[in-house]
Amino acid sequence: CRHRHAAAAAALKIYVFGGLSNEGIYSCLNILDTESMRWNVISAAGEWPCARHSHSLVSYGSTLFMFGGHDGQRALNDFYSFDTTTLSWNKEITSGRTPSPRFSHCMFIYKHYIGILGGCPIRENNQEIALLHLKHRVWFHVSIPALGQCLCVRSSSVVTDDDLVVIGGGASCYAFGTKFCQPVKIDLHLLESVFELAYKKNDNAVQSWDATYTMDLKEREQNGTFISHKVKSMVDAATNGIAGSDPLVFQLEKKYAKLAKDILKKFGWLDLARKVRVSQDNVLVLFPVSRNFHTLVTDQHSKLLDDDSCISKGLLGCPEKKLIGDSIALHEALEILSSFHGSFLKDELALSRKAYKSPQIIMRELISSLLERKGMPSWLLEQLPTRWETLGDITVLPKTCFKDLLWESVREELWQLVAKSLGAQRLARQGKIMPNGTRDSTLELLVGDNGWVTHYENGISYSLDATKCMFSSGNRSEKLRMGQLDCRDEVVVDLFSGIGYFVLPFLVKANAKLVYACEWNPHALEALQRNVMDNHVADRCVILEGDNRLTAPKGVADRVCLGLIPSSECSWATAVRALRVGGGVLHIHGNVNDSDEARWLDNVVESISSIATARGLSWKVSLEHVERVKWYGPHIRHVVADVRCGSN
Repeated sequence: CRHRHAAAAAALKIYVFGGLSNEGIYSCLNILDTESMRWNVISAAGEWPCARHSHSLVSYGSTLFMFGGHDGQRALNDFYSFDTTTLSWNKEITSGRTPSPRFSHCMFIYKHYIGILGGCPIRENNQEIALLHLKHRVWFHVSIPALGQCLCVRSSSVVTDDDLVVIGGGASCYAFGTKFCQPVKIDLHLLESVFELAYKKNDNAVQSWDATYTMDLKEREQNGTFISHKVKSMVDAATNGIAGSDPLVFQLEKKYAKLAKDILKKFGWLDLARKVRVSQDNVLVLFPVSRNFHTLVTDQHSKLLDDDSCISKGLLGCPEKKLIGDSIALHEALEILSSFHGSFLKDELALSRKAYKSPQIIMRELISSLLERKGMPSWLLEQLPTRWETLGDITVLPKTCFKDLLWESVREELWQLVAKSLGAQRLARQGKIMPNGTRDSTLELLVGDNGWVTHYENGISYSLDATKCMFSSGNRSEKLRMGQLDCRDEVVVDLFSGIGYFVLPFLVKANAKLVYACEWNPHALEALQRNVMDNHVADRCVILEGDNRLTAPKGVADRVCLGLIPSSECSWATAVRALRVGGGVLHIHGNVNDSDEARWLDNVVESISSIATARGLSWKVSLEHVERVKWYGPHIRHVVADVRCGSN
């Protein structure tokens, strides 16, 4: 049995590769013969893919294609084919920008294209579809605005005629909750035209394919001519002295303005985010236009600019209302606009207005320049972070960014540029929490002299050396919940105090009468002692250094906090001993698979009851509340069980 595998059919057989079970991640290929309904496991020849789950598999004739997935450590973006006649694997060599590593994505076949969209990790360009032309083996990318509001994670995709239908999928996140996606229908018929445009752009040489084409694929003419209400593309070429990023205006005489505006608007070439205006001499009209319009005119229709003989006389003789009311083809629209003898200019007004740039854009621009100066590959930009956290004045990058060893050669300049783009005084990169008893931090300080920082949260100050102690901002809601309790007459024991994550809310906000704080990490102890002093609660806190199973007080607590994940079970018996004879409340933390939550909660109650009975305590043990703090990983949730222990 397995799940998160991938399957595809060829001839009368179904091929199943990879997947996940309690035994681990698979790399085997199983074949189901649908006539005999018998399974076979084959030992295929060639370059065998590594074990993976949440990947994609599609069939194209007698060939299967597989992309991406997760190997248990990281997302993948390798691309394999499997020949069902020779039973051999082959790692495909392609040109163009390979899709970013991902899992739980969609893959589909449309004519002679393979398409890939969505998946995890969710990126800024989640509305982008990566397409592989199977004949030329070249990737190109199309951005679909209709996908901008979708989280295409674990979605299903089906192609019917020229339509791609994406159904379902979504994601759950502590920050914005659970979001499921409505069905989306995308017209794919323009892909041939976009590919041909890009192919000609590269002089029929498939070697530079970094452009992203943005299209609203909605309509086609009955005769199949290339047409769309909003067809846009962003091409990073520089022609006629106009830089690829410059906003453009198309200027022409006033007498052509009405018809030109209607055509530009009809085909989505008019940039509605900017205003149409007239020249200072009131002779010309300046239309803000998209980069696509400039590219089409200069690359495909430049021969029309000075050749009135190419214009359809029938079209020019039509009334404006009738002309625009009809479904004119793209080439006809370009012929009409070309006949107006307009010209392109930089939109100096737009350039003079300093548009807001997000930190991500600033970072990408700075590091792109660095890579270009150093002669380093542009694919390294895939490793730029899309999110980060702040801890005091330290900006903390995720451990998944800048992983390639090539970055080491420019690390000094790199980190300064990243800090500049984020406006950070100090910069660090998160590491794994050490799987030892003291759960040491491996935060790497990149810019700055030392790791000591003061972080303010829920009206409490936490000081720590971030390079030695962990701090989880994801537990903020649980710290807030503990602080909202009324503990004025209570004694609290915190068995895993750390720097005071829950000790301080109990003392500062919940006004606990006394808190016993157990901790054995010397770095955390140093921070804890400093924090109870800084928050003026040291007189109500007893710090106990060492293993809580040896140091924790017995028979004194009204409430015990067990804030250790993934499991605090090692100290459940210690927690029961710490409660008063009359009982109290245990806050038991754990990381729980969402499908096992009920079983885990039953085990908590049964285990605490058994421990109490073994100690001769006639308690009624019951589950008072379940707090689901955050998602710790796929299907793994940080859960807190509030367990009430008391006399029967």
